[in-house]
Order: sequence, then structure tokens, then C-alpha cells
Amino acid sequence: MTTVHRSTPTDEDCLAETLAFNEQFEAAAALRPTRSRIPDAALLALLRRNRLAGDTPPVRLPQGRDRVLGGGVKVRTFVPPHVEGVYLHLHGGGWVFGSADGQDERLWRLAQEARLAVVSVDYRLAPEHPFPAGPDDCEAAARWLVANARAEFGTQRLLIGGESAGAHLSVLTLLRLRDRHGVVGAFDAAHLLFGPYDLSMTPSQRLFGSRPLLSNTDTLQGSYDLFTPGRDPEQRRRPEVSPLFADLGGLPPARIVVGTEDPLLDDSLFLAARWEAAGARVDLGVVAGAMHGFTLFPLTVTERESGRQRDFLAGA
Repeated sequence: MTTVHRSTPTDEDCLAETLAFNEQFEAAAALRPTRSRIPDAALLALLRRNRLAGDTPPVRLPQGRDRVLGGGVKVRTFVPPHVEGVYLHLHGGGWVFGSADGQDERLWRLAQEARLAVVSVDYRLAPEHPFPAGPDDCEAAARWLVANARAEFGTQRLLIGGESAGAHLSVLTLLRLRDRHGVVGAFDAAHLLFGPYDLSMTPSQRLFGSRPLLSNTDTLQGSYDLFTPGRDPEQRRRPEVSPLFADLGGLPPARIVVGTEDPLLDDSLFLAARWEAAGARVDLGVVAGAMHGFTLFPLTVTERESGRQRDFLAGA
């Protein structure tokens, strides 16, 4: 099986733009008041309203349709005129923030350009619903798709992926399908953007420090405390929590993407190596100068990455 495994950083021609944006982001973040690692309910509600979008809520497009699957799992679907596959999307947000309607414009564009029906899961969030609630919802949505994709969308070609916490949940979902239900090969590919795969913290997570980019050592630790309360690092290292430590055999080809200025850099590098060692194809994209969550912002590397994701999913 041919393996495409790239570790040399891409997009070095626009490194100056990417680093300049990082500096602007850090400067703006430094002016905001510090907050405790574990926010109270009122602060958490405020952060959820304003996170990443300022005071402007995400745009909800009429092309999106809200549905409730069997078992009460909420999803949002985007179906273009011509469908050649179905992409199960799991959003990011540290398992605490985000929603299925937070990226309508991006998901509708992907649906049209890659000719994919997109099913985005509105999984339950921590701390109100800690582990394993979110993974349970994603597993249920994936099982529903395996059983109903052809009847619902006219195709059995399935893809999965997400950003940050959504990338982590994507891998857990594939592992749960394999280990709990014997489902191997139902998904043709996985697209994993800057995910955390070791919740006991890889070296890059521990060493990143307090740089006020979108994510740093302290914010990651805070997310893990909310998502897996009461667990120590050894317990968070268990395969059902941290997929880096799982048996990765039988998983589909993957595209794994991370920026060089992301505290989760090691997570993607390590996962790519283990994914490849387990026998599946890996396309590893390391983006020069990019911080965690860079695809949320209007950058040259964002537009390029959007095209790479489209091409990977359309051709998988």
C-alpha cells in the first residue's frame, strides 16, 4: 500500500503573513482579562456565546437542516444537488464549546465543492455532559449513517473528520465502531485537523507554555479537566480516552494536519507515525507558522487548506 507521509512544513512562502497574524492575535489576547481554568456557569455561558465570533453569532444558512436521529442525537445536514459521498463532521471547541451550526458557510461550501452530503453532529458538551457523553453521541450518529446512508443520501461512501476536539472524537468513533460493533471499512477516509490525541499531554503540549494563542498549555489542561473530571494523567492515557495509545489497526486512510505553532504538534506527528505503522495510508500536513485553529481565520493558509481538504475528501 502506497503511503504519502509528509513532515516538511508546507506554505513557507506565506510564513510572514501567518506569523504576523499570530502576533496580532497574541497582542489582542493579552488585553483580555485572565480567567480561571474552570469557569463558573455564568462565565461559561458568556464564553460560549462569544467564543471565536466576538459579539456576532455564526451565520445559519437556509441550506442547513436540523434533525434528531434515533436515540435523540442532534445533527445538522447539508445536501448539495449532486451527492457522491457523505461526510460525518464533528466540530471542535475543546468538548466544551462549539455546535453543529457554527460553521454553516464552511460546511456548505465543502458540500458543494466536494459533492458530499455533510452530517454535522451536535454532540453533548462538557462540563454538563462529561466523557463519555460526547463520544457516545458521535458513535450513535456514525452507526446511524452506516445503516441509513444509502437510503437517506443515495450512497454508501462514508468519510469522517473534524477539527481539534472533533478530530479526537473522529478517531474515537472509528475505534468504537471497530471494537464495539465489529464495523471495519465502513468509512473510506478520515480528515483530522489539529487534534489532541493524548489527554495526558504530549511534550509539545507541556512545553508550549502560556503564549496567548487560541490554545496553550493551560487552556488544554482546563479542557481536559472539564471533559474528563477527576481523572489523573494515567487514567487519561487509556485508549478509550486518548486514541494515541489505542491499537490503530483496520482504520481507513487519513489526512492529518497541524501547524508548527500549535501546542498539539506532537499529537499529530505521533498519531501519523502510529497510523502509518498500523498499515494505513497517511497524508501528514504540517503548516509553517500556523497556530491552533488557524482554519478559523481569513489567511492564505486557510484558503489553501480548504482546497486540500476538499481534494482529499472528494478523491478518497
